[in-house]
Formats: sequence, structure tokens, C-alpha cells
Amino acid sequence: RGVFRGTIADASDFDPTADAEALYNAMKGIGSDKEAILDLVTSRSNAQRQEVIAAYKSNFGQDLIDDLKYELTGKFERLIVSLMRTPAYHDAKEIHDAIKGAGTNERCLIEVLASRNNKQIHDMVAAYKDAYGRDLEEDVIETQTHFDHCDLYAAGEEQWGTDEAKFIMILGNRSVTHLRMVFDEYEKIAEMSIEDSIKNELSGDFERLMLAVVQCIRSVPMFFAKRLYKSMKGLGTADNTLIRIMISRSEIDMLDIRECFRLRYEKSLYNMIKDDTSGDYKQTLLNLCGGDDDLAGEFFPEAAQIAYKMWELSAMTRVQLRPTVRPAPNFDPAADAQALRKAMKGFGTDEDAIIDIVARRSNAQRQEIRQAFKSLLGRDLMKDLKSELSKNLERLIIGLMLTPAEFDAKMMRKAMEGAGTDEHALIEILVTRSNQEIHAMNAAYQDAYKKSLEDAVQSDTSGHFCRILVSLVQGAREEGPADVERANADAQELADACNADSDDMVMKFMSILCTRSFPHLRKVFQEFVKCSNKDIEQIIKKEMSGDVKNAFYAIVCSVKNQPSYFADRLYKAMKGLGTDDRALIRIMVSRSEIDLFNIRKEFKETHDDSLHEFIQGDTSGDYRKTLLILCGGED
Repeated sequence: RGVFRGTIADASDFDPTADAEALYNAMKGIGSDKEAILDLVTSRSNAQRQEVIAAYKSNFGQDLIDDLKYELTGKFERLIVSLMRTPAYHDAKEIHDAIKGAGTNERCLIEVLASRNNKQIHDMVAAYKDAYGRDLEEDVIETQTHFDHCDLYAAGEEQWGTDEAKFIMILGNRSVTHLRMVFDEYEKIAEMSIEDSIKNELSGDFERLMLAVVQCIRSVPMFFAKRLYKSMKGLGTADNTLIRIMISRSEIDMLDIRECFRLRYEKSLYNMIKDDTSGDYKQTLLNLCGGDDDLAGEFFPEAAQIAYKMWELSAMTRVQLRPTVRPAPNFDPAADAQALRKAMKGFGTDEDAIIDIVARRSNAQRQEIRQAFKSLLGRDLMKDLKSELSKNLERLIIGLMLTPAEFDAKMMRKAMEGAGTDEHALIEILVTRSNQEIHAMNAAYQDAYKKSLEDAVQSDTSGHFCRILVSLVQGAREEGPADVERANADAQELADACNADSDDMVMKFMSILCTRSFPHLRKVFQEFVKCSNKDIEQIIKKEMSGDVKNAFYAIVCSVKNQPSYFADRLYKAMKGLGTDDRALIRIMVSRSEIDLFNIRKEFKETHDDSLHEFIQGDTSGDYRKTLLILCGGED
């Protein structure tokens, strides 16, 4: 497209000699005028900066980059010096830094190689040869066979045994429009997105490389928006990534990246940088960013199309749900019951034996063990376990031994008993369970606590939030596919409700969000973008508050991608100081036989760390050991 989408363009009335002099003066004497330097450098295009370097050399006989390195320090120096290099040399240096030294920075390699077009790759290869006197391809092959970007795609089917060959063959055909059509067709046939297919079939760096290539084909700006978000979220900033992307995209598509960023994270890139960096470094990055999108509130035409497309993709794909815990083969409930009794008899408890049996059986098998324990030994297994185990390990093992309905009922009870209510737990359980699961939980609650769950919810919550929960507790959500005509009407009603007063708005949102099937809601949220030029998530965050906002937001996230919603809940349970063990146990137990494998994959993609690593770093002892068995592997 002909429109310029960068944030840095050629300066008019450009005079390289005057600029060279200004920079020379800014660095003369004691201390340097950093503001003058950053203002000048960020208001010239890269081509103009090259002219300034030449003028500096001929006027002062010195190397401008050397002088800048001498005068500046830290991240600010890295950023300014990187801005002075040509794009090809900057890429070459990034690749060189990524592969030299002990560990290879695969993520940097993947990002650069997957996102550059053919011309940029050729220029980078030439610059690498010039700067380091070596062959880029050979250096990359030495570090990682999968990363030979140029030859890999030409390798052809015969050298590859698995589905890897197919992925490479398809993705090696670099016409973007063609590939987007291929992806759409693939989704119709396979009923899953190409991304999910890659996550199912591949692993490690190769999986990451293929996902990056697919994401770049879908939308390069969205790919970079995600990378930027990951570089700043959580504790600490990945400054190298931040610097690399802000520089390399400032003259190409920074405006698109900004739109994608706000669309996906409901926060402008500008504000994220502002909160995450400081000093002259921050000011330079903000100049490259070029503006704050939170001031707008509406979608730009480009962003609206992307938002629409995102919901459409979500509507087309049926994710193949995969558990991490499956029934044990050669299962013998009587032998298991005896082994458990032995592990608890006499002095000391053999926790390892207990964990090994309980965590490696399916829930149906555990119920058989409970019965065998009763009929063979005349004892109540649950009582024995409670008296032998303690704290989190006890909670986790008991949770695994209950039926899913008993466990959900207990978790609802725990969320409501005592002084404070755990609203997040109530929302999470009620939003993500099917009608069937909700009915079973209601029965289990009545049975265990001699009170209806609906009454309990009503006495524990109030107002609109109470109404939303009661609506969900009834387990009367419609089932089945989207009805297109009705979805359009629903979307229009939601759009109209956005202009109503807040009570009416909440009631209208509730009447649709709490009753329609998930596939139908996907279509509604997609059409909502067309009706309102707004994003449903942003509206909920902006116009609503407290528990009502959290409940609606959870429904939208769950409709969009339920495994991703759970991944986010797990992340929140463990990040920062202290662990929300109840949430951790609740999700690991309740999802292990449904979709914990998918949750793991989403966790990895969103947070760049595996769920396994997080659990390992955040828990300890037998409790950790049991959680890791449920987790089922590293990603």
C-alpha cells in the first residue's frame, strides 16, 4: 500500500553539515547535552543520519558513532548508536550478537528472520559479510539446524519425515495473500487454525519459528505488537528487544503496530513505554513511538479490520482440547487401594507412593479406588488422606479424589465462606463450566451443604453482580452454533446499549452475554466491531467497573479463547509475591483431564515461560511434585 505508516520520516530543510555541527557542540566540553542529541537523531530519517555521519567525518575528522559511544552510557547509548546504523547493518549486528557467546538468543533470530522481506534479508546477509567477514548462513546453521532460513524452505519434502516438511513447503511459498487464503482453507478443512495445528504437532524452537512465520503472514504489525508487549510486561524489561523493534519499525509500520497493540492489550504502546522506562532512554523511545493512541478511544479503519478478522478467526477455529492426565493402563483399583493403605499405615507417610497413584489415574479411576478402599478395608479413604497429609499437598490430593462436581461445589463453598468473598473464583467457575457441569455442581452442593447453590450465591453477593451469577448458576445457556441473523441483531442491541445509562447497559449485556451459546457470542462480538467501531473488551473495561466488569470480561475472554483465559488466571496466581494456591489447585485439578495441554501452550505463547517453569519456581516439595505431574511436561 502506498501510504506511509512509519512515525519517523525525512526532515524538511535538512542540512547535514549544520546537524553535524550541532552534534559536535552537544558533545563538546564537560558533560553532553543529551536532549539536543536525542531530539536531533529522532527527528531525522535513517538515510539522513547517514549523511550526518559523513558530514561529521569530513568536518571534524572524527567518527560520529565512536564519539557518541564515548559520551553516552547504558541503554540510552545503545539506542542512539543503533539508530545511527543502517537497517541492514543494524539487523546484521543483532543477528551477530544473538549467536555469538555461550547461549544463542533464538527469539531474536526468529523475530528478525521471520519478519523481514526478501530484500531486507539479502541486504542483511551482505552487511553481515562486510562487517564480520563471515557467511551469515553458515553462522546460523552452526547454532541451530532449524534456523537455516534460506535453505530450509527449499529443502523439499524428501529430506523431511514428519509434518514438518508440509509446514515448511507451505510456508516457504512466501506470497502473503496466497498464504492467507491457504490458512483460511486449512481452517475450514481441519476445523482448527494453522497455529493450533503447529502447537499440536511441533515443539521447542522449531514450533516457535513456525508460529512466528505464520503470525508474520497473518499480520506483521500484530506480531511486533506481541513482541513489544512481552518485552515490557512483568518484572524487568527486555531492553534489547524493545530497542530493536522500535528502531527497525519506526520508518516502516509503527503506526500499525500501535493500533494492533492497543487492540490487543487495551493500553497504548506509548503508555506502556512511559510506565516501563525512564530518563533520556524513555524520551527517545517515545519520540520513536510518535503518539498516544489511548487519546482516541475509537478504532482506526485498519484496526477495526484487524479486530473483525481476529473474531472471525476465533469463530472459525475449533480447538482440539487435550488433557494432560489420562486413564492409567492395566488399572487395578484393589491393588491401588492396598498400596495407599500401606503408604499411610504405621509411622510416617509415604507421600511419594500416594502422589504416584493419585496423580497418575483418571478421576473415574480414583472413584473406583475410593470404593475399593471402603469395601476391602472398611475405611474412608478421604478421612485417612486428610489425617496423613497437610497444607497444600492435602488440598491438592483431596481435590483430585473428589468427583469434578464435588470439587466444583467445594470450590464455590470456599469462595463464599468466611469474611471475604473470592469473586474471581466464583466468576471463573461459573463462566467456564458447561450446563451439564453446572447442574452436576448444583446437585453436589445441595448434597454436601444442605442448601441450594443459588441461595448461597444470593446471600453472599448483591446487585448486578449477584444477578449475573444467579443467571449463570441456572445452567441454562443456549447450546449450538451461531445464528447469523440473530447475531447481527444481538450485536446491534449491544452497540445501542453502549449509549444507554449504565444500569440499562448492564442489564442488556447480561441478557445476551449470560444466555447465548459461546459460538453464537463469537459471531456477536465480531459483528459488534462493525456496528460500533469499538471493541467489546475495551467497552467493558471503560464503561463498567468492579465485579460486573470482571464477570463480563471473563465471559468475553472465555468465548474468545478459553485455554488462554485459564493460562492468564494461572499466570496471575503465581506472578509477583506470594502464590494464590487455591486458584492454582482449582485450575490444575479441574482442567487436567480436559484442556490443560492447550492451557500450557497458551501460557508459553503469552508469557514466554512454560507453565512447568513457573510452577517449579513458585512452589516446593511434594506439592510441587504433584503439580508438575498434572502439568504433564515442559514446553
